[in-house]
Amino acid sequence: SFFWQVMAAPSGQLPEGKLNDALVSTFGSFEQFLEKFSLSGMGRFGSGWVWLESDAGRLTIVDTPNQDNPLMEGRVPILGLDVWEHAYYLKYQNLRADYIKAWWNVVNWKDVERRYGETT
Repeated sequence: SFFWQVMAAPSGQLPEGKLNDALVSTFGSFEQFLEKFSLSGMGRFGSGWVWLESDAGRLTIVDTPNQDNPLMEGRVPILGLDVWEHAYYLKYQNLRADYIKAWWNVVNWKDVERRYGETT
């Protein structure tokens, strides 16, 4: 259910407050975060996920194979993207990059901000 909770109807919403500050501090800019996260999703060979994790407010991007997730390692995910082909094949065929680019339009930043706040 995590995957569905971090998505919402397109709203043009962007992260704000402490989460935005942490993204900029960690990755240099929000745009650089988007690029690094997207590249991680593109780099996951085969089925898997890409995650934004928070460890007491310190952000990291990781990718995991298959159904693995950060919780299995005792880490806290605050954003996750399913890059299994089944998540996008009907609409995007084998165009994972197009799927990832479109997915940014439906990220529920309010939920991600709430999750981040719970880790700081």
